[in-house]
Amino acid sequence: MSRLVMKFGGTSVANVERIRNVAAHVKREVDAGHEVAVVVSAMAGKTNELVAWCKEAGSHFDNAEYDAIVASGELVTAGLLALVLKDIGLKSRSWQGWQIPILTDSAHGAARIAKIDGSALVDGFNGGEIAIVAGFQGLHAPSNRVTTLGRGGSDTSAVALAAAIHADRCDIYTDVDGVYTTDPRIVHRARRLDKISFEEMLEMASLGAKVLQVRSVEVAMVHKVKLFVRSSYDDPADPKLCTLICDEEDIVEQQVVTGIAFSRDEAQITLREVADKPGVAAAIFGPLAEANINVDMIIQVVSEDAATTDITFTVSGADFERAKKIIEARREAINYARMNGTEDVVKISAIGVGMRSHSGVAARAFQALAAKGINIRAITTSEIKFSMLIDEPYTELAVRTLHSLYGLDAR
Repeated sequence: MSRLVMKFGGTSVANVERIRNVAAHVKREVDAGHEVAVVVSAMAGKTNELVAWCKEAGSHFDNAEYDAIVASGELVTAGLLALVLKDIGLKSRSWQGWQIPILTDSAHGAARIAKIDGSALVDGFNGGEIAIVAGFQGLHAPSNRVTTLGRGGSDTSAVALAAAIHADRCDIYTDVDGVYTTDPRIVHRARRLDKISFEEMLEMASLGAKVLQVRSVEVAMVHKVKLFVRSSYDDPADPKLCTLICDEEDIVEQQVVTGIAFSRDEAQITLREVADKPGVAAAIFGPLAEANINVDMIIQVVSEDAATTDITFTVSGADFERAKKIIEARREAINYARMNGTEDVVKISAIGVGMRSHSGVAARAFQALAAKGINIRAITTSEIKFSMLIDEPYTELAVRTLHSLYGLDAR
């Protein structure tokens, strides 16, 4: 008998009718002879409502109490799904994160899983019981407090649980039927991928694709958990094709470029006429790191006299104002003439493990964008991807241009 974890996101459990649909998907797998654990998110919009209540409650913000509040959304969904499954004659019970337990560190709001003891769930399987697990949450044992794993944390809960109970696979159900070569809302000829490697999916998730949380892909890659991205909107009696996320060696034929991702949550900061001397980069990026501000692209251009330099870097749009304030507060230490910044930029990325064995892949993109009159502000590269920062109004044109350039359009 095989074992699997099924994860359902917020839109899949948005109301009781949708939860009954989820139950039908679960019943199909149970009838097929599988041992099943189900990980659920809060009903669509519920976490945002809980967060708003936290803000309304008062100015004395407390991370531990915040986690106790926002973790409740998943508890409601888990209990409702258990009731619906019982109603159709299936033995089930709901589990809160601390009951399993899913042990985490103490970073409330962004906790990382340290250990999962899945023995209680396995005991339940032996008795024919379906485990319904509240995603997104765990327990910091020393303080005995509930923790949450950050936005999209139910994906990570599901993958980590699959690794802990040695599941044969982990099915991530969402509102799309797989991973696409790019956003189908931007490129109508985008196509669903049958397979994609862990590395490619990790890059796509980190570069703007919203299908999976980045950390969930990291966990899957480390523990070799096979992931399937499926649609909960398929007829439970007739599930459609999906995307398998797996090891690169399990994919027989690799394309040079697998997908085009883009992120609108970008901001660019440029420091002009910075003194070109040792320690300046540390003076800029050290305080940003201490403030947990992630810096992505970094470009340094030295002046002709080699006395000063211009330094350009990008941060997320959410961190833009905070980053500027940190830099302004350290103006004397950094010794720059002026600072420019803009949020009207987008990062476009091409991803593919096939780039390892092909040259000139990025050069083709530069030429194609130039032919469309699209200026590139910054470029970063790695072994399997390259990213370009462009002006926001050119986003859709750039994505469509690259998607066609690398032969990704559906035929």
